Amino acid sequence: MTDFDGTSMAVLHGWMSALFGPRVNEHALGGITWADLSLSCAVVILVMAANGFAAVVVRRKRRRAAPAGKHSVFGVIGGPLYLSIWICGGYFALAPLVTPAQSSQGTAVVLEILDKVFNLGVFAALFWFCFRFTGVLEARLSAWAGRTGGRLDDLFVPLLGRGLRVTLPVVAVIFALPILGLPPAYAGVAAKGSSVLLIVAVTLVLFQAVKTAQQALLLRFDITAADNLKARAMYTQVHVIGRVVYVGIGLFAVACILMLFQQVRHVGTSLLASAGIMGIIAGVAGQKTLANLIAGFQIALSQPIRQDDVVIVEGEWGRIEEITLSYVVVHIWDDRRLILPLTYFVEKPFQNWTRSSAQLLGSVFVWVDYSFPIDEGRKALERIIEASPLWDRRFWNLQVTDATEKTMQLRVLATSADSSKSWDLRCEIREKLIAFIQEHHPRSLPMVRAQLLAEEVPAAAGWHEARAAGSTS
Repeated sequence: MTDFDGTSMAVLHGWMSALFGPRVNEHALGGITWADLSLSCAVVILVMAANGFAAVVVRRKRRRAAPAGKHSVFGVIGGPLYLSIWICGGYFALAPLVTPAQSSQGTAVVLEILDKVFNLGVFAALFWFCFRFTGVLEARLSAWAGRTGGRLDDLFVPLLGRGLRVTLPVVAVIFALPILGLPPAYAGVAAKGSSVLLIVAVTLVLFQAVKTAQQALLLRFDITAADNLKARAMYTQVHVIGRVVYVGIGLFAVACILMLFQQVRHVGTSLLASAGIMGIIAGVAGQKTLANLIAGFQIALSQPIRQDDVVIVEGEWGRIEEITLSYVVVHIWDDRRLILPLTYFVEKPFQNWTRSSAQLLGSVFVWVDYSFPIDEGRKALERIIEASPLWDRRFWNLQVTDATEKTMQLRVLATSADSSKSWDLRCEIREKLIAFIQEHHPRSLPMVRAQLLAEEVPAAAGWHEARAAGSTS
């Protein structure tokens, strides 16, 4: 902003003398004349009038923009516009009070401060308007995305709004630094600080972009569905690779920040000079971490396990609850959590009951006496399985799979949609089949037979009589 020079003030004083007489050029306060005070008051009155006129126009336009309300341009322009009017008016009102003594060194400093305050004030008003306008833009885009009916728009429109809200303040700080005119010693520190803020802002925007991309990739997959094999595969790949991308972005951001400082670069050069020793130490110390990282990529690509898979590990039945960059959390059936490193699922054998499908073939074993009628038991089992909602109508069977000197073994096979239903179906079959045997063929329960020879019968009877007599006496 260019201040008033001596020629301009002389012209203004001449006009004031012609209008109000020579006495207006007399000093009222120090070097300030009545003409200077009159000019300042006139500017203040003009500013008040301009602010009132702007307020009326903005309110009228805002009413016409209803129901958009605060999400319209006139809904956000009011505050920044009023601030700009008062900043410009304040500058022009104070300038006549300072320029009469412009020859003094103190007045020059005051004028310089006044110029910087004016520039910063105008910049603040412009930044305020841009920051509020991003909200209007986001609201308009959100309304447009709601009308399109697509789900991708609902994800990427908020990403645009968050990105603008994060980067705009940092860009404002970078542009405001030259206006301040800081000394070189402080200007370097401020420039590096603004560069760090810019790197952090870009990193946050990239984090949000990765998160939005993950949500966009998973839109077509419902992991809560009954047949969720493809959904679990996609969830595992997206989450594991997403975490790797997060780490990569974070490391790159830290590296960029460190490279801004010359001292850190010197430390890095010194460390690289002893790269042999440091390489060996880092290799030994990071062996496990690197192995888990590689195992994470293997799991994401080949997928021996996926999110929500049913597995048997370390003799425990559970579901894959979480897959991180270093370990896997298995939710055990009794609500315990088994924590295993990623390398476990690459190096050791384990059971995956939902590798290609969630459907299972369950088995139930029952031991009965040789007198049990198999055909009748098969018909009873058919009634039990057909009436159960846990059976998926694919297959069932009853066979004698073993025989000992005392009992024979019955094996029941029945299919179900998943492991939880298979467990409940097996328990139901076992309970109802045993109840059928108890009710209709109690003599077919497992028993131990004994045979007495003819010559042993009298001796056994005498022994029982002697025992009875002893008990009565």
